[in-house]
Amino acid sequence: MDEDENILEIPLRPLVWMGDSLKNIRSFPEEVRASLGYALQLVQAGETPMDAKPLKGVGNGVYEIIKRYDTDTYRAVYAVKIGEQIYVLHIFQKKSKQGIKTPQVDIDLIKQRYKDAMAREKQE
Repeated sequence: MDEDENILEIPLRPLVWMGDSLKNIRSFPEEVRASLGYALQLVQAGETPMDAKPLKGVGNGVYEIIKRYDTDTYRAVYAVKIGEQIYVLHIFQKKSKQGIKTPQVDIDLIKQRYKDAMAREKQE
């Protein structure tokens, strides 16, 4: 038996990077990029990362992953229930030092990109 016959291939759902999300993740420290990238790959394979939590108030199937590194906090927000693709709505470094709440400017941007993703999906 060939070793390759024992490998299970799991089809990955494509990622759609909304706005400047891809540019932002590329600017993060290597450890943060690797951690968020692995989590998004799990999502593509149909899994839910352990550190993912629903982001309420945006839309159905929108999740947030939070990664702390050094003294900074990085976040990735994605949508899984818009068609067959995973929409990466926003990736950002949280600047506010007041609590854990996502800043309103980021929530507004996420909501707009969610609407844009829904509209894009209807066009395809």
